[in-house]
Amino acid sequence: MRLRQAVLVLPLAFSLPMQASSAEQRARGAAVFESSGCRHCHSIRNSGGHRGPDLSGVGRTAKKAAMRKQIVDGSQAMPSFGDVLEPHEIDDLIAYLRSCRDKPKR
Repeated sequence: MRLRQAVLVLPLAFSLPMQASSAEQRARGAAVFESSGCRHCHSIRNSGGHRGPDLSGVGRTAKKAAMRKQIVDGSQAMPSFGDVLEPHEIDDLIAYLRSCRDKPKR
């Protein structure tokens, strides 16, 4: 019986710290979104600018690698942030953007 309890409890015990750190990472990413000026051009949930795309549902469609490339390299319409943000800030920002999973409005 104790072995069975351990088998059931151990995975839960190991997943809790990961969830907490993931939530912390998303919170740091939201702060990067604010402090780096992303909100000036991009909106999330009807809050922010309209010069760039609405990122409310970006986590449903964009892959991590594509997000990283866009943030680091920029594009014709978006400046590069590769020299502005630290690698850990980019990771945090991607974690936050991946959590933006609102369904598109029709």
